[in-house]
Amino acid sequence: MKASAPILLLAIIAAGMPLGSYSPVRTALAVELSTGSAADLRPAYATAQDVAEGKRVADASCARCHGAAGISTSKGVPHIAGQRPGYLFAELLIYQSGARGDNTMSNAVKYLKDDALVKVSAFYAGLEPAQPSAAGVAKAAPARPDPASAGKAAAAGCAGCHGETGITKIPGMPSLVGLDPKYLVASLKAYKSGQRKHDMMKTLVSALSDADMNNIALFYALLKPGKAQTPSPGDQAAGKAAVAACAGCHGEGGVSVNPATPSLAGQDAQYFAAAMRGYKDGSRSDATMKGLAAAVDDNTVKNLAAYYANQQPKQPSVKKTLMTAELAQRCDRCHGVNGNSTDPRSPALAAQRADYLEQAMRAYQKGGRKSKAMAAMLDGLSDAEIERLAAHYASQRARSVVYVILPPK
Repeated sequence: MKASAPILLLAIIAAGMPLGSYSPVRTALAVELSTGSAADLRPAYATAQDVAEGKRVADASCARCHGAAGISTSKGVPHIAGQRPGYLFAELLIYQSGARGDNTMSNAVKYLKDDALVKVSAFYAGLEPAQPSAAGVAKAAPARPDPASAGKAAAAGCAGCHGETGITKIPGMPSLVGLDPKYLVASLKAYKSGQRKHDMMKTLVSALSDADMNNIALFYALLKPGKAQTPSPGDQAAGKAAVAACAGCHGEGGVSVNPATPSLAGQDAQYFAAAMRGYKDGSRSDATMKGLAAAVDDNTVKNLAAYYANQQPKQPSVKKTLMTAELAQRCDRCHGVNGNSTDPRSPALAAQRADYLEQAMRAYQKGGRKSKAMAAMLDGLSDAEIERLAAHYASQRARSVVYVILPPK
């Protein structure tokens, strides 16, 4: 009968706790050494002598960049003290293979044997992990609100005219819901530059940055759309009969499928008519619209306005920006609660340098680091989201992990 191989019992240790206070997690992590998949866990089975030899390798090849105690003081260079053993070993093998290019790391490990890589991984995995630095905590503390929340704050001055929920109650004032962010940003920039003539709007948007405009546009795009709560005099049936020339760009029922073209469904009728006059007289600059508007008489404009005002607007297809806590919940599935991984193959993120985390995440996004899972998780994240996520993990307290070898049954 085949003898059972030793297994690893995982125990999570809070930094600074006395030995008697260590407690194993509810579910032990058992890994059979006899399986081929356990080869990358050899550092977890290292002896005291192996660790001592690993220190010699570290002093000779690693300490200059990562620090004698595995705590980096160099921008873009990660802390590796207390990092998970299987992950460290796997990363060293990747660098050694040249998969990350010809760089300082690949050159440092190029001629080291697997045995040396196992031992140096074991050495660093056994060190006390770095804890959040004052600078890291300071960076994470004033966490910026997510873009939609920032947009809501920046849009506070808009509510008086455009409605608390972006649905106007004032004739002549446009609703801002149901508009694609790309179009609304372009409109705000047109007022700011003077391309659209409106003194009040020019004054209101003059102090807005590009980021403010993007956030405001996202905020309104995420609100539930509704019809303008204003009168819409005109013949809707006649308006419907006249929309053929408009539908090609503005969509069926006034719901645009082109981000650069506004939806007209549910829009205030008086505003619609004023916009058409603006294209006619040149106070709004758009060659295509100028020609189309010039061919439509005032009565037809009134009927078109009535038709579109009574169509149901739809929410544009936009990605909701996740809060930092929501992003972190997704990451914690593999990297452990607050970035304290319990899997020897999965890296801990807690108290890691924020600049390094940002650098690594962008490398996964761009393909410099290969991982289908990481590429999928980071797909579509903006630079701002990556920065917030990195700052979050950099501010978390790191926990030590011990893997205890249990004898075979």
